[in-house]
Amino acid sequence: MEIPGFRHIYSGKVRELYEPINPDFSHLVLIIATDRVSAFDHILEPEIPGKGENLTALTNFWFDYLEDKNHRSSELEVPEYLAGRGMIAKRLQMYPIECVVRGYLSGSGWLEYQESGGVCGIELPAGLQFGDRLPHPIFTPAFKAAQGDHDENISFEKTIELVGAAIAEQLRDASISIFIKASQKAARAGIILADTKFEFGNDPKTNLLTLGDEVLTPDSSRYWSKELFDQGIRNQSFDKQIIRNWLSANWDKSGTPPALPSEIVQETASQYELLKKLITSVS
Repeated sequence: MEIPGFRHIYSGKVRELYEPINPDFSHLVLIIATDRVSAFDHILEPEIPGKGENLTALTNFWFDYLEDKNHRSSELEVPEYLAGRGMIAKRLQMYPIECVVRGYLSGSGWLEYQESGGVCGIELPAGLQFGDRLPHPIFTPAFKAAQGDHDENISFEKTIELVGAAIAEQLRDASISIFIKASQKAARAGIILADTKFEFGNDPKTNLLTLGDEVLTPDSSRYWSKELFDQGIRNQSFDKQIIRNWLSANWDKSGTPPALPSEIVQETASQYELLKKLITSVS
């Protein structure tokens, strides 16, 4: 897609990045959230209607709510026809760390706990079950792999090796602080924030730790219904888990994945829309 005044520089699984042609704004980037959806390292067909707008709306909501410095910029305006799915952001010097925070035991953390009794070198109480709430949120970082590869869960000590002790501590403390604040907000909407991941970079203009990428969206976070959780249902989440479940039952993960049936597309779109409404409507 051609955008007047901008030059395309990168295509991700979900996002497209453009840089301003005007050199006075070379420190900025236009981020567009598409309706594309991926699972098991494949971009799937068809797209999920409204997904890009829902992800952008949630990220903007959380940026407005949180007090932490973030990469959003008002120096340029998003082209009108991209309003709702576009964002002007500062270019950051990104740290190669996925800052994962877990408040509940699920996903890869559950698998690691079953093998070792802990997650990313953090020892946890014995006897925990899938979906159990942890005594306190834990920082379980991952090393950001190249596109197409899987991120690698690492210890805090390895994080220090990668970015230094001072930055590692800032990443940990900021991530846990944001997670706690967001969890309290989500709880007022009847939603459990089970886990999430953040990405941070250094703003070269201020030399300050700055929150980047998408924030607390269903693509970067695991949200559960508190009502269903209290009923003992712990495998329901407001994200593309519906798609993963369908693919696992209908595809052997070799070759090109099958097209998603319309009912799976619509159910997934409805989950994204519902989560956005629940989160953004709470005071």
